[in-house]
Amino acid sequence: MAKDGLADIVTTKLDHIINWARTNSLWPYPFGTSCCGIEMMATLSADYDMARFGAEVVRFSPRQSDVMLIAGTITNKMAPVLKSIHEQMADPKWVIAMGACSSSGGIFDTYSVAQGVDEIIPVDVYIPGCPPTPEGVIHGVMRLQDKIKSNKAGDIL
Repeated sequence: MAKDGLADIVTTKLDHIINWARTNSLWPYPFGTSCCGIEMMATLSADYDMARFGAEVVRFSPRQSDVMLIAGTITNKMAPVLKSIHEQMADPKWVIAMGACSSSGGIFDTYSVAQGVDEIIPVDVYIPGCPPTPEGVIHGVMRLQDKIKSNKAGDIL
């Protein structure tokens, strides 16, 4: 309360409030298929604590998630399942591709491996490495937060 008895007033834009809330309450859906999944788990553990970025509420239901963390090799047999899970996620939704395999197929240049998850669903952030370090995953989450902050909330609604 101010000295004159009136409540303090804060003015801002609706976009800033909505994007601030979305940035600080990411609910990831983990899609870990190989060694990158171990690094994803390490990032969510106490040593690195992704909770400080608002992304500690890992959900195993696509309808309760807004960020899909794809960690590992995606085969062509998995592609329809991955696409179905992505379609079940509510808008706005984002995708992070972790590691060389999910980003580009990695060393697996074969008929059975998708040469990048972006052939199946749109990707917002790519995290390089084989596997990427937990620090790299945190950096990728921070880049996604920057992207969310710059969105127009009305464009997504």
